[in-house]
Amino acid sequence: MDENKLIHAARHGDIDAFNRLVLAYQDTAYTVAYRIIGEPDAAADATQEAFISAYYKLDQFQGDRFKSWLLRIVTNACYDELRRRQRRPAASLDGLENVTFRPDPDLNPVPESPEQHAQRRELNRAIQDCLDALPDDQRVVAVLVDVEDYAYQEIVAITGLPLGTVKSRLSRARARMRDCLRAVRELLPSEYRLMDE
Repeated sequence: MDENKLIHAARHGDIDAFNRLVLAYQDTAYTVAYRIIGEPDAAADATQEAFISAYYKLDQFQGDRFKSWLLRIVTNACYDELRRRQRRPAASLDGLENVTFRPDPDLNPVPESPEQHAQRRELNRAIQDCLDALPDDQRVVAVLVDVEDYAYQEIVAITGLPLGTVKSRLSRARARMRDCLRAVRELLPSEYRLMDE
């Protein structure tokens, strides 16, 4: 895929070219949105809104890094959704179901027992609950660094924040995550269990 050609074609009204960009980045965009918002349907909505917004703002793209530019739009869509929720909180039964991600066969070559599967799902839920408990600004940085594994400079480009602010928010987020995960220490693999200080 020649990203620059697709962007150029999409700018000139080629919907198929833009759809190819969507297919290339939809999983990444959704994963970031899900980890920030913590609810599958809302993450899907924010991702869709971000792609629509990106399509209409393609003329504003400066040609540097499309992925970073797109994830900035996704992050802003997530902030919009989180602000909307604060103004109009709503209870939903949809949030009660756990979302599981398909394990990477290279990371988990041995089939899981039912007990291991249940423990992994419980740990995933506990981690997401701890992420959800973070303030929005810290959650975004934690997701981008620790979940999505972006470099600091990429996060600066995505969020528009100074590097020092990114590092500061990440430090505070990690401290809060560590404190939160102490409550579920038994779910962590033994090599990651937090020791009492």
